[in-house]
Amino acid sequence: MTSYASSRDLTFILGGARSGKSAHAEQLAAASGMAVTYVATARIGDPEFAERVAHHRARRPVGWSLLEAPLDLAGALRSVDREGHCVLIDCLTLWLANLLCPADGSAPPAAPQEALGAFLAALAGARGKIIVVSNEIGLGVVPLGSVTRLYVDELGRLNQRVAAASTRATMMVAGLPLALKG
Repeated sequence: MTSYASSRDLTFILGGARSGKSAHAEQLAAASGMAVTYVATARIGDPEFAERVAHHRARRPVGWSLLEAPLDLAGALRSVDREGHCVLIDCLTLWLANLLCPADGSAPPAAPQEALGAFLAALAGARGKIIVVSNEIGLGVVPLGSVTRLYVDELGRLNQRVAAASTRATMMVAGLPLALKG
């Protein structure tokens, strides 16, 4: 595993689906007292998911900036990161899915190592307050299908790397934050 320097202020929020991780991350960003840029990684593919995104949008303060980054998360982070600014990235789970399942239906790459490495390097060089949200999906059985196994494996490795670089890590369970680090 590659080692990356810890960001000055990197908070990592993990949890399962509907665990409260995004709402918790948003509360932390709002409590920072800083200007906030919300970096959204979602690609809207159906009406139900559009409703989920609309719910997230409605919950965010009007004054927050929004940057959509379904693929170039490293570039997005570098473009908005600065001292005295908070960047909330929601979420690594969807970003990795976008990388492994291209919108045009083409075959996924064997492993998105270049994009992952660029993102981890951008985190390591961050100057502002960074809050990163991701799902913890590795608590179940080994999935069937090579693409699904690749996804679970890559997300697990990415989560480990972000957690190692973070100054704080929190696991959300049933809306309750459980401190893992910091």
